[in-house]
Amino acid sequence: MIAGVRAERFLARFSQAAAASLLLAEIIVLFSGVVSRYVLVRPLTWSDELASLIFLWLVMLGAAVALQKGAHMRMTFLVEIASPGLREFLDLIAIVCTALFLALIAGPAYDFARSEAAVTMPALGISRAWRASALPVGVVLMIASSLLKLAAAGNRTALICAILLVGLVVGAFEAGQPVLQELGNINLLIFFVGLLAVLVFSGVPIAFSFGLATFGYLALTTTTPTVVVIGRMDEGMSHLILLAVPLFVFLGFLMQMTGMANSMVLFLASLLGHVRRGLAYVLIGAMYLVSGISGSKAADMAAVAPVLVPEMRKGGAEDGEIVALLAATGAQTETIPPSIVLIAIGSVTGISISSLFKGGLLPSAILAVILGGVIWLRVPTSRQPAAARATWRQIGRALIAASPALLLPFLVRAAVAEGVATATEVSTIAIVYSVLVGIAIYRQFDWRKVWPGLVNTASMSGAILLIIGTATGMAWSLTQSGFSHQLARTIGLLPGGAAAFLAVSIVAFIILGSVLEGIPAIVLCAPLFFPIASRLGVNEVHYAMVVVLSMGIGLFAPPFGVGYYTACAISDISPSAGMRPIRIYLLALLAGTALIAAVPSLSTVFLH
Repeated sequence: MIAGVRAERFLARFSQAAAASLLLAEIIVLFSGVVSRYVLVRPLTWSDELASLIFLWLVMLGAAVALQKGAHMRMTFLVEIASPGLREFLDLIAIVCTALFLALIAGPAYDFARSEAAVTMPALGISRAWRASALPVGVVLMIASSLLKLAAAGNRTALICAILLVGLVVGAFEAGQPVLQELGNINLLIFFVGLLAVLVFSGVPIAFSFGLATFGYLALTTTTPTVVVIGRMDEGMSHLILLAVPLFVFLGFLMQMTGMANSMVLFLASLLGHVRRGLAYVLIGAMYLVSGISGSKAADMAAVAPVLVPEMRKGGAEDGEIVALLAATGAQTETIPPSIVLIAIGSVTGISISSLFKGGLLPSAILAVILGGVIWLRVPTSRQPAAARATWRQIGRALIAASPALLLPFLVRAAVAEGVATATEVSTIAIVYSVLVGIAIYRQFDWRKVWPGLVNTASMSGAILLIIGTATGMAWSLTQSGFSHQLARTIGLLPGGAAAFLAVSIVAFIILGSVLEGIPAIVLCAPLFFPIASRLGVNEVHYAMVVVLSMGIGLFAPPFGVGYYTACAISDISPSAGMRPIRIYLLALLAGTALIAAVPSLSTVFLH
């Protein structure tokens, strides 16, 4: 047991050190490329290739760190309401299924890396095997972590039962292979509806649930080589635009650590804190300013809630109202650039990131106004007086203190939206800006927190991007099966044309958002739905806004929406408190989304 604990600690330290170092190297390489291109006017021809090489290693090692920390995204609603014994058993099932998927792809990952050895990276002049080797190495590290977790399980009986149950299911599928091969596209329902639903609702991390369903479908019902799974994962995780994901996540950490986010919130509070329910309006505005920068709704809410929640309580707001509004603003700001979900849509569909960023500002602002209207109409929950009005001197001081922080979100969004720089380039500039502002102006830069911030960023990025990789494999399988063409024909027969399609999409993505969260739902369904939207004459940017807002509603809608429980955890409020108040906010968001769907110009007005 002691040896196992030591091995697990060593593996965790090694993975974390490697992942954090790679993230730091990625930032340095990309920022050097920006400086060379824009300042020295001598582009580094090898910077993109080196960044791509480092990126795949960062993703795989970050995924290993996330597995060690238990940070992979999973649907935990049913797990959390289960009895302690059943919860322990389901957690073991999740680890066994994770280890099973990793064991199944270990061989194909090695074969894929070997096949890449014959290809040379033109700018660096080295074999692509240096890059592709990240896949088998990351898989092996995750297998080791899974086995160590299983070895450390305290309930041996539950462990044996979990292994036997998974083994029986696998054996049943293998024994039924001849029958499955005769079922045709019915297998899509068996693997991508039935099996996937069982895995997800059992608490198996979403990335590994996608991977198991895809691997099982290809291995048991088709003649496609399983190495294709690895190839599609590599393709999904290798879009250069996705380099922005870890960089924006780290930027969000810096904004919180340096006090930049806090200064923005305090400035808004100085403007509206004296108005009855004014802090509720401040919450909406603060989330609008902060959202999108970090790539994590949890990080966005964590930047705002610690400052505002205690003050809102002092003002007499009920806990249920507070957490309901916090969750609603999380959904409302899903389209605020530089949203990671928008970046994912751009990478999957080929839509211009600049256009998506321009299109996302007004829809979120409209929802903000609608939420503000709901707050204004609702009966005050307390008769306590509002806070004292801030003097003009106090407001001026708050504005001066917040100016460096307020400038950053607007610079980031404007630079990408106007095409001055790519999202990746802007993120590196913003990181350097935040470091300098934190050191020179706010003087809250704590060097001791940088390394944990790098580790957490690598972990979150690995978890996000592994989902994108496995979801890409699943989307490819659905496309190859002909399902996408059948879906397009079916939806094309619906009466009502584009209006009916938009209504169906809103319902579908609310459901998907509540179960899968934004990024996996996007990677899985965008290749299916966006071509249909295009055929029906729906503007792609307009459709992207409808999709993202619908998923946001699902993500923050109880009882399944993970985002709602995240808001409860961050605000330290019981989930039961907000169940009733959040209904009116969700209805308001749904009405706003329907308005945006009905009026395309609300999403496209800034594109002209």
